Amino acid sequence: MKTVKEAQTIILEHVSPLKAENVPIESSLGRILAEDVSSNRNHPPYDMSAMDGYAVRHVDIKDATKASPAILSIVDDIRAGVEPICAIKDNEASRIMTGAAVPEGADTVVRVEDTDYDGTKVKIFVPASKGTDIRRLGENLRAGDHVLSRGIDIGAAQLGILAMVKKAAVPVHRKPKIAIISTGDELEGLTEKFNERKIPDANSYTAMAQALSAGAEPVLLGIARDSKEALREKLLEGLEYDGLIVSGGVSVGHHDFVRPTLSELGIDMLFWRVAMRPGHPFAFGLHGKTPVFALPGNPVSSMVCFEEFITPAIRKMTGAASVFRKTIKARLTEDVSDKRGRVHFMRVVLEYTPDGYSARLTGSQGSAILMSMTAAHGLLVMPAHSEILKKDSIATVQLLNYSSGPSGFQHESDIPEEEA
Repeated sequence: MKTVKEAQTIILEHVSPLKAENVPIESSLGRILAEDVSSNRNHPPYDMSAMDGYAVRHVDIKDATKASPAILSIVDDIRAGVEPICAIKDNEASRIMTGAAVPEGADTVVRVEDTDYDGTKVKIFVPASKGTDIRRLGENLRAGDHVLSRGIDIGAAQLGILAMVKKAAVPVHRKPKIAIISTGDELEGLTEKFNERKIPDANSYTAMAQALSAGAEPVLLGIARDSKEALREKLLEGLEYDGLIVSGGVSVGHHDFVRPTLSELGIDMLFWRVAMRPGHPFAFGLHGKTPVFALPGNPVSSMVCFEEFITPAIRKMTGAASVFRKTIKARLTEDVSDKRGRVHFMRVVLEYTPDGYSARLTGSQGSAILMSMTAAHGLLVMPAHSEILKKDSIATVQLLNYSSGPSGFQHESDIPEEEA
């Protein structure tokens, strides 16, 4: 039985980023940048006014007050996008708009609300500091500067920088297409006739949502019934994609056909079972270079295993530099106990307090209680060697990004070292 970190390491050693492709900048949001990006320009391209006001020489207004204003002659009216027509000399000023080029000779901009203009002259009522309200050439970008690194998630700000350096076509890694199969005669598909003795197939849809969240294109292949023939047919279809996820039937029951059928199809199963709760009957294998993930059937177990193992794998396949869910430290509002031997991922609600985050359990931690995941902001990580985490102690919480609260990814896993 592998530890969580051992299982994560094995999986990440056997998946690789997919090839890069160029997409229109409009389609790049949420994708992973495949190449470093450098600036092709200075931005701002000149010293620029940050406010509507007057471009002046500081020496001419350094003693200005409301009672004794500096009085300057207006020599130009500079709009954004229009070049100044003259330099500023002694006791002169130019009216200037936000984003306009600061004229030669000027070293300060005085805001319009601190002035009075009569049509030919302006009264300056404040001794603005030298350099006030001027955005300097290149303070945002310098030509040739490295501005974005490959492996980053493209958000709104990154997309803005790409536009600023005129990357109309953005190099990103291809999204992996991940096939998803649920197994079991007890399952009922969404379009099947209602049967109160059946269990709706929720796992396909939680896995679909988690795959989308991680950056993949999920493909739902439906339910494989509990026969080797039906399962084999579905698995063969799923192996045509960049990755395959199958949930249920992975344990050792008489009708649990997943592992033997995977082996019969020539899939090299690298491990089965992980020292964790919930979800220890998790398996991983390879069909050539295609990763195959076998999830437990209980819905919470399935979701937790997805977070710990499949999300990092998908993130790596998309070329992301940061693959693990972000963690925070939170103060426990209650005692949390468990038996030793396995890392336990417990669903918690987070609350921000003046002293930082606090965490409380969502309630029962049964692996079949999917409702608990709807309330969870994160997963409290209880180390394998611990029997109790006391109230008011500080614990690690792994964040979930499909609920309210903070989210994001980090480079390294923050799972405490297992001692099982």
